[in-house]
Amino acid sequence: MSGSSVTSKVLALLGAFTPAAPELTLSELARRAGLSLPTAHRRAIELLEWGALERGVDGRFHIGLRLWEVASLAPRGLGLREAALPFLEDLYEVSHENVQLAVREGLEVVFVERIAGRGAVPVLTRVGGRFALHATGVGMVLLAHAPADVQEEMLSAPLQAYSPKTITDPVRLREVLADVRRCGYAVSDGQVTVDALSVAAPIHNADGAVVAAVSLVVRADNAQPNALAALVRAAARGISRSLAGRTGAPA
Repeated sequence: MSGSSVTSKVLALLGAFTPAAPELTLSELARRAGLSLPTAHRRAIELLEWGALERGVDGRFHIGLRLWEVASLAPRGLGLREAALPFLEDLYEVSHENVQLAVREGLEVVFVERIAGRGAVPVLTRVGGRFALHATGVGMVLLAHAPADVQEEMLSAPLQAYSPKTITDPVRLREVLADVRRCGYAVSDGQVTVDALSVAAPIHNADGAVVAAVSLVVRADNAQPNALAALVRAAARGISRSLAGRTGAPA
């Protein structure tokens, strides 16, 4: 990366961190970012001084609180989360299950909020985490209402199987997306992990466009999707009304 800009080198350093590698030595940072050790050291020191990186007593680097402060200002996450949180909390109180709020970024879901029940089924998602659109409940809702070119790009690419029940046939997925639009909600039954079932519904802005999705994730055994759908759709309608009444709401 010798010919790249300073900005691209800084971004490469930040992009070196992942959920599986939240802490890195300087050597690991340099290797993962494709930078020489002296270059990585210079840029890392600048990021430390600004607060984008922090360093532990063992010398390993991790993402700094300053970066989280800046990221929390992203309007799609900030306004949406503020509008949605009371309804997410209500949905959790009546279910004590995992409640999730997500938006679409390209061909992926980005989770902007999650409330986890203590005894709820374990999930693979986290706030700020990403996942493919085709497997999760929120992802299917967002894909079903995405522009046609986004849908075609997704359906023309190989669809990863996360469990034996993941829909990887584009013809079948297209039928499911049509059902999501018709019914007003999506059900992902064991498509991410076989023990979890997700029911999701769309959130609309003031213009009626789908800008986010909310879901409940429960244990697949004895789950009642229709009953869950009524709860999730009610929460989605409440969030949509709240979002429509806010200035600077997601477009």
